[in-house]
Parts: sequence; C-alpha cells; structure tokens
Amino acid sequence: METTAIVILAAGSGSRMGATKQLLPFGGQPLVRHAARIALASGARPVWVVVGHDAARVRAALDGEPVSVVENPDWQQGMGTSIRAGIGALADAGVDAAILMLADQPMLTGGILGRLIAVRAETRAPVVASAYSGTVGVPVLFGRERFPRLLALGNGEGCKGCILAEGPDAILVPCAEAGVDVDTPEDYGRLGSRV
Repeated sequence: METTAIVILAAGSGSRMGATKQLLPFGGQPLVRHAARIALASGARPVWVVVGHDAARVRAALDGEPVSVVENPDWQQGMGTSIRAGIGALADAGVDAAILMLADQPMLTGGILGRLIAVRAETRAPVVASAYSGTVGVPVLFGRERFPRLLALGNGEGCKGCILAEGPDAILVPCAEAGVDVDTPEDYGRLGSRV
C-alpha cells in the first residue's frame, strides 16, 4: 500500500485579508490548526506545514499537533517557493505521493482528502486534483514521479500548470468544498457562525 504525505501551504501574509489569515479563528481554533486536523483525519502521514510570514506565531498555533513544520525564508517570492520547500522536506520521507493543500480552505474534511488517496490507489494516476468553481486546483495529489516537476516550479508558479499539463492523465475529482477559501474579510464574514 502506498504512503501519502500531506503538505499544508501556510506561508503567505494574507495581504488581501489585512491579517495573518492562518491565525484567524475558525471553530474555536486558528485556521492553520484546523487545516492540520483535517490533514491528520485523512490518515495520511507525515503531515508537513510550510510557514513563512509570522512563522513563530503560526508554528505556535500548531503546538501539540503531530505535524512537522518547515520554514520557507523565501515565502515573499511566491507560492512556488513554498511548494518547493514542502516537497523538498519530503525528500527523505520515502513517501509514494503527496497532497498539497492550503490552510485557508476550511470546508475540506479528512474524508475529502482520503478520496484523493483512494482515486490514486484505484487508477495509479500521476495527479489527482480537485475540480471546483470552473477550475482545477488544491487539494491535489501528486505521485512521487511528479515531485521533480514540483521542485522545478518558478517562484511565482502554483501547481495549476502542473495539473493542466497532465491533460487526460490527471484525474479530476469534484470538490465544491475547495471553492470556499478565505482570502478577504468578506470571505471570512461569509463563514458566519463557524468562526
């Protein structure tokens, strides 16, 4: 049976939010801790969290959770630096695949992440991505055979290009929950009583 790691990308400054969104409360805990618990609930191991902006406070928000933290000193240069840091941290982990997810998609569940793992097990697809709101993206599972492509991302690149480059070899899994993210105060306000 394959082993699948999870990399939570949580290094950004939340510039559109005007605050460190990883630390915003959701369900009585910071968003980044909520994301870590979603990841852990999937059964995937290890779980790594990439931190950057406000790293000490984001790291402290994860105290007591059985996750590992990698600091991305180049986080200001773009998402690609965080993906490289997270996948690079897995170099010696001996995992067969990794799921990339964000700390600001609070409606995800461990079951949703588990579905990506199950589709990979059934199909052996190199990429299993979420489809939502007319696009594709995270959470997305990449087989180890695609790690070199992720490690070669430019600083400002995300992983969408890697998904699209696979064409029909990428399996797309409908995931409306991934369309709920927290980028602005308005997004956060729409979460209502859950915060």
